[in-house]
Amino acid sequence: MSDAVIVEAVRSPGGRYKKGGLANTRSDAYGIQVLKGLMARLPQVDPGEIDDLIVGCSFPEHEQGMNMGRILAMGAGLPISCSGMTVNRFCSSGVQAIADATAKIRAGWSEIIIAGGCETMSHIPMGGSAMRPNPDWKFDGSMPNVYINMGNTAENVAMNHNVSRADMDKFAVESNRRAYEAIQSGKFKEEIIPINAFKYKIKNGKRIRETVVFDMDDGVRWPTTVEDLGKLKSPFKLGGGCTAGNSSQMTDGAAFCMIMTAEKAKALKLKPIAKMTHYAVAGCLAEEMGVGPAYAIPKVLKMAGLTTKDVDVFEINEAFASQAIYSCREVGIEDRYWAGDINPNGGAIALGHPLGCTGAKLTAQLLHELKRRGGKRGIVSMCIGGGMGAAGLYEML
Repeated sequence: MSDAVIVEAVRSPGGRYKKGGLANTRSDAYGIQVLKGLMARLPQVDPGEIDDLIVGCSFPEHEQGMNMGRILAMGAGLPISCSGMTVNRFCSSGVQAIADATAKIRAGWSEIIIAGGCETMSHIPMGGSAMRPNPDWKFDGSMPNVYINMGNTAENVAMNHNVSRADMDKFAVESNRRAYEAIQSGKFKEEIIPINAFKYKIKNGKRIRETVVFDMDDGVRWPTTVEDLGKLKSPFKLGGGCTAGNSSQMTDGAAFCMIMTAEKAKALKLKPIAKMTHYAVAGCLAEEMGVGPAYAIPKVLKMAGLTTKDVDVFEINEAFASQAIYSCREVGIEDRYWAGDINPNGGAIALGHPLGCTGAKLTAQLLHELKRRGGKRGIVSMCIGGGMGAAGLYEML
């Protein structure tokens, strides 16, 4: 069995929903640019030897439809021999793509694969453009929570597991502080591919499109305080604690990894960065979907015969502060958050959650952070709408 190694991991900046740097740019356009940026960093790789492009996408329709994986491969200039596919496990689609690529290479079915995720939330709404829930399930009670609003699940977690509003707001402030400091110190520059994005302005009464370089995440809200966040009301529940200030931002973005056999990397004189050693998914109640990491992280650690003490850095997606806090508590690592080992450079509350891209985005952030601190192992984990969790375990090489 061949080992599957990651030789590069990159991402676009995260652009705020409707108002950010990618809001006026199609997802296929910036996805292609990230792919081209990845290839430019690896001139040793012959594009003709890339077998497949696996793209995670939560809402593969409209500009993300017609098999986005194949379209991005052709748009990025990869040869016709390179196939493409789109995978969807909702919020974990990006890390699922990396796991699928890793498994395929280990099985000996491919030698080189690009895997990651791409999503526009500015152009395609949650649930898709024409969502049609099954009315029978809704009224007969057989699957009453299958279509539950994500914000309501966050309120359920807070209520059922005693996560206070004060804890959520404190967590959100810390996420923004860390992200702001990471940006100011230039930590993300190595992993980000600048995007030629579009913006519009009115000139002489006409709407003019301009091209601008978008090169840094634009969703961070700093300075902010617990007092500031305490003034916000929950849009999900009367008197609830989950607000726009302590929930993830809807975001646009793309991220990709180049994965190949260890033998191929050696032949190309490429130094591997890391490898995904294990990957796990786990189911949970749909009405408490945010607790997914509390199931997936122990599952992946058990697979590997490890404990949380063997993991140097965790990137746990902050879909909502309530679920991120609970997941850390349940796994027994809440103290590691405040020690800076979990989401050390901020999380989705500050940097955004571009759904199908998120798992690949967090992978890029994790691997570059492990490299900076000389760490050995890291975990990327997230909750998943519908009641699931996913966790990918990485080992630096």
